Amino acid sequence: MEILKPDAIATTLSERRQRLAQLIDFPVILWSGQRSPRNYPANPFPFRASSHFLYFAGLPLENAAILLNGASLELFIDDAPPSSSLWHGEMPKGSEIAQRIGASAAFPLSELQSRATGAATIAVQDGVTRSQQTQILNRTVAPAKASEGIDRELVQAIISLRLCHDESAISELKKAAGVTVAAHKAGMAATLGAKIEAVVRGAMEGTIVAQNMTFAYPSIVTVHGEVLHNEEYHHPLQPGELLLADVGAETSLGWASDVTRTWPVTGKFSPTQRDVYDVVLAAHDACIDKIRPGVEYLDIHCLAASVIAQGLVDLGILRGRVSDLVERDAQALFFPHGVGHLLGLDVHDMEDLGDLAGYEEGRVRSDRFGLCYLRLNRPLQQGMLVTIEPGFYQVPAILQDPALRSKYQDVVNWERLAQFADVRGIRIEDDVLVTVDSREVLTAGLPTEANAIEQLVQEG
Repeated sequence: MEILKPDAIATTLSERRQRLAQLIDFPVILWSGQRSPRNYPANPFPFRASSHFLYFAGLPLENAAILLNGASLELFIDDAPPSSSLWHGEMPKGSEIAQRIGASAAFPLSELQSRATGAATIAVQDGVTRSQQTQILNRTVAPAKASEGIDRELVQAIISLRLCHDESAISELKKAAGVTVAAHKAGMAATLGAKIEAVVRGAMEGTIVAQNMTFAYPSIVTVHGEVLHNEEYHHPLQPGELLLADVGAETSLGWASDVTRTWPVTGKFSPTQRDVYDVVLAAHDACIDKIRPGVEYLDIHCLAASVIAQGLVDLGILRGRVSDLVERDAQALFFPHGVGHLLGLDVHDMEDLGDLAGYEEGRVRSDRFGLCYLRLNRPLQQGMLVTIEPGFYQVPAILQDPALRSKYQDVVNWERLAQFADVRGIRIEDDVLVTVDSREVLTAGLPTEANAIEQLVQEG
């Protein structure tokens, strides 16, 4: 647990509590969760506190709860037994932690139930703590996306607070972005000397760990870029292949970054790779240029679809008018996911709430090919942090699907597409903060232009 001076965090937490108190008029209990064992109890997975708990408690406390009542905060946590000092060293007392986070008092967890009457909550992910929530509140605690009554009111209130980041959050997010940029540069530098993907992964993750951060999600470092969430690292790096790295740091207080770059393992794009890379980059740049308050994120996604469709027409892969192709979702054959998502304490921020956070009230997901995976459908506001991550992928399950081949046989030049066999997957992703009248790319320190990418790899 990171130890902070009281004034370094307590002021921000107090402001967040006051803002929440303006939105609801009932008490709230938020649990942090606890570790899960990998195989036996003394060998657990790394602990990650609930993001909703972190937002108001500030520190990644394990097996703790906070009671928010108006603008007041009470901490419930058991002091470590004396025997634990042998294994974990001396741990701060609950009263010390309470002072750091601006809580009025600290109590043992056993006292929580007597103070839980009428409190709302948000379900945590681990089953043991979920059972505790149900027992202490003496009612069923439903998953957040299916919550009702005061729990649903709490969800909506927290969404309204967490959608737009305060200065403290932005400071943490910039730290995560800076370390992530350094990690990607380390990965590029390690590529020429690497035999398998794991070597590049090690260089990237080692850079993050060296800054006392962890990973916001399982790293994707793969020559199989067509597998969107590939978590295997044993493939050899062969000349002529592209390496796609989607790696992001998370600060010790839980704030995330999310960045993807794609580069040639030899430090030189082939002509076909360069052509497709430039199409994806054009979509990436056009989308970022459009970001500002009031713009609909759906429109940004549609812009990416149009730019990619136009680029593929120019390359002879698609045929027809761009507007017609996009209306038919033809570009989704190669760009099947949404253009990005919210970013904050979670890499897909607040997606434990289902679409309640990502979708403006009254909006629902489309059932259209590709568009159904759009994670964010809201007008942008100052303080939002979003990712922009268009891509091009040759996914066999899509391109070899008989129904899709039949549907799009008149608009895809399959013979021309075969000439781009050395492009399995390309994605370019950055983290973009919506400012008062424009945007700030928090990860701008990592180049995107093909020549600069090649140089970073070659200099390694």
